[in-house]
Amino acid sequence: MISPKDLQGRHARAIYDVMYGFVPITEWEEQIINSPFFQRLRWIKQLGFANYIFPGAEHNRFAHAIGVMHSMEQMLRALGLAVPESELFDPRARSPEAMLHKSLRISALLHDIGTFPFSHAIEYAYIRHGNDTRSRPDQKANAASARALKALPNSHEHLGSFIIKNTSYEGGLTRILEDFGFDVQMISKIIKGDSPYLVANMLMHSDLDADRMDYLMRDGHYTGIKYGQFDREYVLANLVTYDAGAGQLGFGVRESALHAVEDFLIARFSWYSQVIKNQGSAKFDIMSSHVAEAFLEEDLIHQFQDLLQMVQEGDERFFWWNDTYFMTRCQELRELDLIKDPRIAELTGMLLFRRPPRTLRHPLFEHRLLRSDADEREKERLIARIRALVAQFERVLEKDGSGKEWLLADIPERDVVFTRPMKQIVRKRGREHLYRERDPIKVVSRTGKPTLLVERENALMKHLASFINFVPSVYANDAAVDLLRSRKLIEG
Repeated sequence: MISPKDLQGRHARAIYDVMYGFVPITEWEEQIINSPFFQRLRWIKQLGFANYIFPGAEHNRFAHAIGVMHSMEQMLRALGLAVPESELFDPRARSPEAMLHKSLRISALLHDIGTFPFSHAIEYAYIRHGNDTRSRPDQKANAASARALKALPNSHEHLGSFIIKNTSYEGGLTRILEDFGFDVQMISKIIKGDSPYLVANMLMHSDLDADRMDYLMRDGHYTGIKYGQFDREYVLANLVTYDAGAGQLGFGVRESALHAVEDFLIARFSWYSQVIKNQGSAKFDIMSSHVAEAFLEEDLIHQFQDLLQMVQEGDERFFWWNDTYFMTRCQELRELDLIKDPRIAELTGMLLFRRPPRTLRHPLFEHRLLRSDADEREKERLIARIRALVAQFERVLEKDGSGKEWLLADIPERDVVFTRPMKQIVRKRGREHLYRERDPIKVVSRTGKPTLLVERENALMKHLASFINFVPSVYANDAAVDLLRSRKLIEG
């Protein structure tokens, strides 16, 4: 623990974090944190609408990003890849080692800079909506710019990368980074996990990265749920590098920490299963996603291309694009009676006043563990059956309903897994490059030889990695439930 007294005479800048105590920051990190782009993260909740179920889950992306930077620092020091503090805090120290250390800290700090309101819930709406097809005078006047912006996928990673590389003006992140000699292209690549340095990509994007090291404990702390607990200090103390070949350095854990990292993976699996996929809060996330998509279709909220243009031009409206913006927009559109679709109007009111939809009960909608290695097509067949049943329900509502009934199907596109099984890793990478694969956890022997956690005979993950927690849910309003129940299509 660093005290204010320890900071005097070395680097007087620090932020007090609820998880870690004093977190020292550099001069350029302070400028980044104080920028309006980073301050926007104060107004975006880390867990979307989870606070509707877990009242303590009011923590934000701002604190998480600082926590990830601190976790990155701890991991670098544990691995022996950190430069001395005299270099780290000196803006003139620009050796390759110092710049990599500094760049990794900045990448961790900025990894969520493009986060959407309510995080992933609203982002999925933008992704499904796709590119803006409006034809407006201002777009025609700047057709080349519009085409360039339109090509960018609608995700927080690409928005974040765009912010880092296209804000070379007063208060912009590009300006701050370039003023201190940083390569914005490199930082963008590290954040996306495709930099030239394997170890950097692993620290930022892997089954044991700085992001996961922070959010599991932070989210557990604020929700009050204990699933996110693991022996963080023991894992950090047992991090070690290895030679991955082709001039690359990788990292893993010592054999003595094998079960500690398994505990970490089990904690993450349980966390996603019981908190992120909790039906109580997930139903509000899926509602908000459908509301946002409808607003996008009617051009009632900022389009993705609008946001890119705001970023490029330093338009202050981008800084207010946060949770408050979305909820206020819901209130305004409801008050002005601008939501013409009765389904979306009802969803908006339910979202604003925390009125949950009903959860449909049917054997096909049960949550279950699937084995990916037993039949890789089992999940696809199950999804096809669920979609067919939902389509049947929708036909009944359309034929026999009053027009006010609706369903929301939440069929997971990403699996809740412990980690990828050996078969999938080998299929993707091939055995000759196995230990240059970014994501899976490696266990490093005393002689420095790496093995994958999932290939070890004494590892529980060798067996658990084949399991998928499949968590489908279908929600409906009261009118739809009553009609489907009267047709005996759902359980009572």
